[in-house]
Amino acid sequence: MLRVDAVERPAFGLSEDHPPFRGDWHAHRRPQLLYAAAGTLHLEVGEARWLLPPARAAWIGPGVAHRVDAPGPVALRTVYFGPEAPPAAAASCVFAVDALARELILLAMRFGPDGPADPLAAPVFATLEGLCRAWVQQPLPWRLPRAQSPELARAMAYAEAHLDAEVGQAAVARAAGVSPRTLARRFAAEAGMSWRRYLHTARMLRAMELLQVPGARVGEVAVAVGFTSFGAFSQAFRAFTGEAPSRFRAA
Repeated sequence: MLRVDAVERPAFGLSEDHPPFRGDWHAHRRPQLLYAAAGTLHLEVGEARWLLPPARAAWIGPGVAHRVDAPGPVALRTVYFGPEAPPAAAASCVFAVDALARELILLAMRFGPDGPADPLAAPVFATLEGLCRAWVQQPLPWRLPRAQSPELARAMAYAEAHLDAEVGQAAVARAAGVSPRTLARRFAAEAGMSWRRYLHTARMLRAMELLQVPGARVGEVAVAVGFTSFGAFSQAFRAFTGEAPSRFRAA
């Protein structure tokens, strides 16, 4: 496995294709730009969990502990900047990837951690780093909280495993080993949101993930996240993302 902090180059791109995996918590001295060219990544940083399909990328600052999972095969494309790079406005955040960002990230993969030096590398990484500092000024709010206690972790795991069905608070409380009232307090204290808001957010994020799958049908995705009405799902999804499910899938 490559020791990122041992690489002598000021900045480099790392292109890796992986089967499904579950990563460990770690941190780097270098700031990094994390991107999946294909597939979806799950990123945990601090108290937040983010979903990273090809439409989004993450900025992770130096020394920021994080963990990355891939629920399916993924084309991981990471850009590591120099340790001396000036800090961005946010220690970590997720932002939208447009056509320019995608092409620059993929171009950076030409300049890996080894091989002959290329004079084009420096201006490419300088441009990408400067743009990252602009992109992080518009972070996306689509994220889930990370549990701080085993009880809430069990509750979240149970709920996220049953998003295709009616998920009642009482059943989730039983799975977590607490009372419904205690569960409500835990969500407010640890997650900073109500149980209902958490469940809705989890359903919308799962829908966004499923809509990225080639050949996905909007109606099937609606059922997979617990909606019996296509119209209700479409309205909820549009309110959450600003786009209709069909438009989001096409994009």
